[in-house]
Amino acid sequence: MASGGPVLDSLEEFDSSDSGSIYEPQINARKKKQKTTSGPQPKKSRRNATARGTPSVSSSTNPSPGEPSPQGQAHYQARSRSIPERNTNERNQGISAKEIYDAICSGKAAIVTVVDEWLDSYKQSREGGLLVLINFIVQSCGCKGVVTREMFDSMQNAEIISTLTKEFNETSGNYPLSTPGPQMKHFKAGLSEFSRVLMRSCRNSIIYDEYIFPSLLALLTGLSDSQVRAFRHTSTLLALKVMTGLVEVAVTVSVQLQTTQRQIDTEKSKNPQIRASDKLEELHATISELKENREEVCSMMNATFRGVFVHRYRDLLPDIRAICIEELGVWLNKDPEDFLNDGCLKYLGWTLFDKQSAVRLQCVRALQGLYKEKEFIGRLELFTSRFKERMLSMVLDKEPDVAVEAVNLLLLIQLMTEEGLSEEECGRIYPLVYAAHRGLASAGGAFLYNKFQSLIAQENNNNNAAFFHVLIAFYTQNEFHEHGAYLVDSLWSVAGSELRDWETMSALLLQDAGLMYEEEGVLLELMMCAVRQAAQGTPPVGRSHARKIASMKEKKVQEQDRSRITTHFIPILPQLLAKYSADAKKVSLLLKAPLYFDLEMYSSTQWLKKGGADKDDTYSAATALKKIAVFSSAKDPTGWKLFDSCLQLLNSRLESLDLHTELTVSALKCAGFHLMWAKVNVDKSKPKAAELKHLKKDMNTFCRICQRCLSVDKTRIRDEAFELLCDLLLLYSQASVRSEPALQPLVHLPSVSLCSELASFLLDHVFTEEEDAELCDEREEEIKMTLFQKRRRQLAGYCKLVLYGVLDLSAATNVFKHYSKFFKDFGDIIKETVSKSRLINPVQSAKTFCLCLQQLFSEMLTDDPSQQDPTEIRDLAKKLAMTFGIDLHRIRKPLVALHLDGIKFAFRVPEDGSKQLPNADFLEILSEFSFKLLQQDRVVISGFLKSECPAAALCWPSVKHYECSLASRSAARLKEQEVAAGAVSQHDTPQPKRRRTTAGGSTSSTTKGPWLESSSIHSRMNTPVLTSTVQKRAAPPPPPTQVRAAESDAGSGLAEVESEDEFSSGMLMRKVNPTKRGRLNSAQTAAARDKEDVASHLTLLSLIEDDISEREEGEDEPEIEDSDNESQSSYTLPSTRHTSVSVLDELFD
Repeated sequence: MASGGPVLDSLEEFDSSDSGSIYEPQINARKKKQKTTSGPQPKKSRRNATARGTPSVSSSTNPSPGEPSPQGQAHYQARSRSIPERNTNERNQGISAKEIYDAICSGKAAIVTVVDEWLDSYKQSREGGLLVLINFIVQSCGCKGVVTREMFDSMQNAEIISTLTKEFNETSGNYPLSTPGPQMKHFKAGLSEFSRVLMRSCRNSIIYDEYIFPSLLALLTGLSDSQVRAFRHTSTLLALKVMTGLVEVAVTVSVQLQTTQRQIDTEKSKNPQIRASDKLEELHATISELKENREEVCSMMNATFRGVFVHRYRDLLPDIRAICIEELGVWLNKDPEDFLNDGCLKYLGWTLFDKQSAVRLQCVRALQGLYKEKEFIGRLELFTSRFKERMLSMVLDKEPDVAVEAVNLLLLIQLMTEEGLSEEECGRIYPLVYAAHRGLASAGGAFLYNKFQSLIAQENNNNNAAFFHVLIAFYTQNEFHEHGAYLVDSLWSVAGSELRDWETMSALLLQDAGLMYEEEGVLLELMMCAVRQAAQGTPPVGRSHARKIASMKEKKVQEQDRSRITTHFIPILPQLLAKYSADAKKVSLLLKAPLYFDLEMYSSTQWLKKGGADKDDTYSAATALKKIAVFSSAKDPTGWKLFDSCLQLLNSRLESLDLHTELTVSALKCAGFHLMWAKVNVDKSKPKAAELKHLKKDMNTFCRICQRCLSVDKTRIRDEAFELLCDLLLLYSQASVRSEPALQPLVHLPSVSLCSELASFLLDHVFTEEEDAELCDEREEEIKMTLFQKRRRQLAGYCKLVLYGVLDLSAATNVFKHYSKFFKDFGDIIKETVSKSRLINPVQSAKTFCLCLQQLFSEMLTDDPSQQDPTEIRDLAKKLAMTFGIDLHRIRKPLVALHLDGIKFAFRVPEDGSKQLPNADFLEILSEFSFKLLQQDRVVISGFLKSECPAAALCWPSVKHYECSLASRSAARLKEQEVAAGAVSQHDTPQPKRRRTTAGGSTSSTTKGPWLESSSIHSRMNTPVLTSTVQKRAAPPPPPTQVRAAESDAGSGLAEVESEDEFSSGMLMRKVNPTKRGRLNSAQTAAARDKEDVASHLTLLSLIEDDISEREEGEDEPEIEDSDNESQSSYTLPSTRHTSVSVLDELFD
């Protein structure tokens, strides 16, 4: 475009204040000839530039859009309303305003077609076409008013806008451009596209008819100054989009002017004899026409810039300001000759300080478009020096998107300008590689990578080794965070090829004279971080990631990277481990590499398919399976497809009775982990019915194999099978799929024989001390403690099966009957199991107590009559009675059910038909629970006793003893004294801590049952923790309301006791924290903290908690017999007697 002086050089006078009235630019006051004939009007003859009312430009025939001109202002002061006469039968049958609006809103119609239809109607009637366009604009503003033909003919723009304002409904505040959601974006895009297509369709003829666009811009300018936000917002968008179209037309006309002028110069340079005078005259006519066109376009641009942009770029509405800055950036790029000057750049500089992030974002993006063009840099020097400090400060913008674009802008300044950024200025951008926002960190990484490349280029050493030297220097010398994972993630998008160069990194580490020892540690850390990044493709912990799901292309790249990692590090890793074997930190870093191997490339499955194997093969197989089992605890092994091979191995070994301990245990672990991860995977996805059926079949097969292993004579195999059964039965229980009905087919219920095997395992290997008999003297205490912790772990696993409904609550009798005898070893676990069972179903729990005592009594009767002594059973009854607590109203119903069951058992007639009642002495044991009864319940139970007891038996000593216990009021008197003293309340009882004296004479708080959670059990329970991976989690004490909700109504009369079905359906559940599975010592635990294992994907039950407070059920338990029993114990539990730390801290080294 020909330049004729600075563009918009006098716009400063418009920056101080907005117009107080509606701005009404109008077309030329030139009279238009009226047409008396109908149909399309012929093209008007062009006028000479001297006859126009357009602005003139000093020293140039090409006016700039921003120069003030009195003629130009007069040109837009009044809109001509002279309407040509039309045929009365003529009626515009073209497209309507509503049809245009509907097409824009739908987004499905072709905008070109819509514009073509409107042009057809406009050619038939200019006034009708303009009226359609005006009503379309009004409707796009959300106004229901309509501009009629009468209004159009008789009113000025200000009057029309005033009328529309009165009809506008502002109560809702919503209009199409403010509608939330994607609908607004679609409408805005459609409106912009309509403006663009309209301008392109009119650029060659209609734009110069001096009617449609001057009239349209006059209306839009007036609307943009309205107090109604909908009018102001919509009209500003349309006016500036039209302005963009005018800029494109002006650029095109300028190019045509230059081309025509060159043709004239060429023709004039010819010899007069061969010069074509006709052609020269035609070229002169063409250039006159083009200059005339450009004057008219510049006149409209000038009016739009001054009437709309200058006022609206500082509008109160941020969206309007953002539109202005966005379009200004387009004008600066498309027409730098007229716009790229300080007069327009100042608007970008000012809006860099805008309070709204959306405006700042558009401003920075507009500047990016300018700095990308090399030829613009010279014109931007003054702007750069003036606003560079502001752009540097924006890298810490509170809006991350603005900060990202600011970093990208500064990178362009660094690349495109000669001065670039100083080292101090660059230092303000480097720390961004450690930002939490991933986009900002990646932008900072791109800036840093460019700096690295410039340094490498200066040394003329363009290879990856030089890159790693620079990277190590940056990492060690900077004063920022030393987190390699964050630095690698920031550089990954731009330096991925260098960071995947494992060969160069390994060579630098293995060579002797390459790096200093500290630098080797840095490179080793960065290499392991790059390995993780390549294999997983996820950002480090704490860095936000917008997109959660990787694309198919990204997954394919990750698979290829894993294969390359495996191929490279399998031979190199032993060499690196050998070199750094003395440095524990470096070794721990190197040991992370196998976690990202593709083990399908490095699997030892061939030996599984052999028919026979010698000792070497067995050892190799055991070693390989042991490694795979370790990997399986941290990585999903289901893709390796080793489950069937492990089952074949286990079956063959069990059938041949040739059980190699290491091989069998490792095979059990691999198969068990496979089933655990498979359950995790189906929880996350929507598997097909066939997949669920296949998984259920695998589960059944493996449980049968584990059941067979329970009876083998090898301790490690037997223990591993028991623990895996406890874990898997919980993972595949009814409770684990309660929230996912689709997974119901996966529920696996243990068979009767398996339940019997599990109970036998407890009796034979948990509630026994035979394993302690043959221990060597040197490590006796250590081995004792190891065996002791293992037995506690196994008992906890069995108790969880009971509490989570895998086993019937009656199976708890196998545990409760040992409460007294093994109180020192397992008292806390059994006591907490008792408490949890009472919360699940208090009546059924009490009946289980009675069943437990009945079984012990029946066993006693079958023993030698000379050795029948119910003392131990009575002691157990006393301990169980103490677990009921002191709130007699809350335990009323369970106690009554216990007594009724006990009475029925005492007077049960033997199956042989004998008239003797061998169970009558059971009443003496039952009397241990009488002191907890309320007086009214004593009367009811006494009556029930008389109805069940034969008349002849009323005088028996056991019956009299029981009647005496029911008649006793000592417990009731004790209760009344306690209430009178204020020691207790009916429902909220204080919980005093008990103090006990340990074997060493020190005093500590009594353990409250750390193997089971507090009484805060919710109505639903997630999948419990693995038996062998339980970890302690402190739980807050439950609110009283939760405890009350789990119990029966205290004040109600005696009712029918609950059935076992009620117990199962009313089971209460709770949530717990996931824990890890494994037996690691303290050093190994520290090294394995970053690893994610299968337990981290499970929501599991922990049966361990702190002894912070005593349960309500145990508060009535004074130091009765406990001190004597404890003094007889050969050793105490360190974690449960002397410290509040989790029992599992010692249970699972």
